[in-house]
Amino acid sequence: MKPDSVRTSVDIPRNLHRKLREEAAKRGCSARQLILAAIEQVIVPTPTKKGRLNLEHGLIPRTGKPISITNEEIYELGFP
Repeated sequence: MKPDSVRTSVDIPRNLHRKLREEAAKRGCSARQLILAAIEQVIVPTPTKKGRLNLEHGLIPRTGKPISITNEEIYELGFP
């Protein structure tokens, strides 16, 4: 055990433990690594990316048909 670690125990349902071990095996990691990764996602969430809006795929889903929309209609859709 590393010097900056704390040992703890948690009682979890048998079915959940089985699923944990299966998922760890699928991912090729230990159950401990999977548990730590899950805790880190909850406790230390990744910061949201601030920056420009990605419009690579557009805001309106494609239908294959051309659309005609005015600036006022765009404003109403974006700022109701």
